[in-house]
Amino acid sequence: MEEKNRAGVSKSAGFVCGVLLTWATAVAGEPADVRLTGDWRVAVTVAANQSPLIATLDVAPPKWVTVTDERYEKLRDFNPQAPGWAKGNPLTGLRAAECTVKGALDAASLVVREGSGATANRFETGKDFDADLDWGTVGRLPGGRIKADQPVFISYRYAKRRLDAAVLTGDGRIVLKRGEPHVAMCQQPGLAAGETRLANIFIPGMIPALTADNLFPILETAYPEPPKSIPTIAEARLPKTVKKLQSGEPLMILAWGDSVTTFNRWQTTFVERLRAKYPAAKIKLVTEAWGGRNTGSYLAEPPGSEHNYREKVLAPKPDLIISEFVNDAGLTPAQVDERYGRLLADFQAIGAEWAILTPHYVIPDWMGFTKQRDIDNDPRPYVAGLRQFAEKHKVALGDASLRYGRLWRQGIPYLTLMENNINHPNEFGHTLFADSLMALFE
Repeated sequence: MEEKNRAGVSKSAGFVCGVLLTWATAVAGEPADVRLTGDWRVAVTVAANQSPLIATLDVAPPKWVTVTDERYEKLRDFNPQAPGWAKGNPLTGLRAAECTVKGALDAASLVVREGSGATANRFETGKDFDADLDWGTVGRLPGGRIKADQPVFISYRYAKRRLDAAVLTGDGRIVLKRGEPHVAMCQQPGLAAGETRLANIFIPGMIPALTADNLFPILETAYPEPPKSIPTIAEARLPKTVKKLQSGEPLMILAWGDSVTTFNRWQTTFVERLRAKYPAAKIKLVTEAWGGRNTGSYLAEPPGSEHNYREKVLAPKPDLIISEFVNDAGLTPAQVDERYGRLLADFQAIGAEWAILTPHYVIPDWMGFTKQRDIDNDPRPYVAGLRQFAEKHKVALGDASLRYGRLWRQGIPYLTLMENNINHPNEFGHTLFADSLMALFE
């Protein structure tokens, strides 16, 4: 008679759906061991009560997407001084929100013609047009053969990103679920009832083979919230805010920030959660945000301008100011202390309390990263400066950076949350800001 484990599953080894299995009962809560055994092959081992459950998974390489004779009504002039995503017309297939996806284009595939079909005359790069091959933008060169209002036809190929998942099924099998490819925000495949995600495998476009940096074993299923404190951080550092939330006195919250704040996502989610926690609360949410700018931009604006600091931030006399400025990320700790010290004095003068958000992670190049795992610690001096400033002056700090730094432990490459492939988080990314603020009240 065939021996079975406690779940009634056969313990004999065999091939099932192309997966080599050794049956056993997996021990809950213990991360799977995930390692490469070939260019596109991954071994997954789950600890078990009796013997380990082992599977070898074959991962499909990425595929090129070929675009032929895509019509562009006209090409704008190539601007070598602009950021890569803005130097010329963005190739349609490479579009993310507002930008293109860096590294997705096969540079050798780019062909620009004056008509459709292989016999149409080709334009010459460096003479008729130029391109940013990293970012996939194309522009005409003045003096070349492409006229300012002339349609052109562009052929190229590119690769999409993909997140696959190694999954433990309810009947004790380890299988590979393939994710849906997307040029920028690829999503991890969903789970059926009874399934457990063991690891995600990130294919970040066209790569020659998997490396260990593409493997994201599930080390935690959620951010490890800090222990609840008595008093809460909010009670200690935002006492007037807490009192008004509890009593039902009117409370004005000003969300102040850059382009991330213009989306009205994190602040709306945060206020909704506050209202759920404090049913008597009467909260008025006001947003003052300026895309592409930072706190220095506000301070430099003259009276009467649309984003004058004193008129738009101080004059409304909010009870609580919450600031989000990823565009301040170039500041050193000393500059944070000087500028934010000025802001703090101004806020105290109008009786406002302040909560500072540390920024999310942005495109790896700007962070100094070469990978999207093993990145718990934010390397930006600005973030260190914010933490030092908040502790020194006892200002509330919603540390969203900490949460972004641990996404890889949950199997999520953080760049897959960026709608523009650079620094604009999707809705889930905004919830991490709200999470970090709500943690102050726990």
